[in-house]
Amino acid sequence: MTTAQILLVDDEPQLVRALTPALKAAGYAVSVADGGQAALAHLAREGCDAVILDLGLPDMDGKAVITRIREWSEVPIVVLSARDLEQEKIAALDLGADDFVNKPFGVGELLARLRAAMRGRDRRFSARARFRCGDLEINFADRRVSVLGEEVRLTPREYDLLRSLARYAGRVVTHRQLMTAVWGADAQVDAQFVRVLVGQVRQKIEEEPASPRLLLTEPGLGYRLAPEDEP
Repeated sequence: MTTAQILLVDDEPQLVRALTPALKAAGYAVSVADGGQAALAHLAREGCDAVILDLGLPDMDGKAVITRIREWSEVPIVVLSARDLEQEKIAALDLGADDFVNKPFGVGELLARLRAAMRGRDRRFSARARFRCGDLEINFADRRVSVLGEEVRLTPREYDLLRSLARYAGRVVTHRQLMTAVWGADAQVDAQFVRVLVGQVRQKIEEEPASPRLLLTEPGLGYRLAPEDEP
């Protein structure tokens, strides 16, 4: 098996010193860039399998780095962000980041988010007819949803919402991304429409809609569907 190459983009030496050996211990090869320009140059020159990106870089905004990367690459990007910068996180996800981890963070959480982002990106660009997570199954070809083997009747918008979340299972999908996926880019809707639709879907797929296990809320950001079961 080829060792996955991780590009760590951060200008804090203490964080780099702490995180690099943890990533190597988890089986990754690690390259480090201390700024946005260095990160872009490394990607263009050598590529990598995933990027861990701090938004606060000395030479350019981390969101600009995401924008530049997404012009030509679909490499998974996990953002490191400060807790009090909610709008920054939303913007990063809307621009194409796969997930975020709040600073300060636990290494275990970061590694789990990294694995999910890499799995999700692989599955996103593969031809897949079904999605399974626990008791939930989605048949994309037939646009059918079932729970415990029993078909669940969804409206077209409910299905579009669930399909969009399943496409990015395990990662955050923002309110804006869901609005675009369900109503279209030009629709005059707001986040409340998404909340209502999520509530309707939960009533149909969750055993206990008030305590969801599948369709999870990321407060202020959007929603996350639980990762697909391992094959």
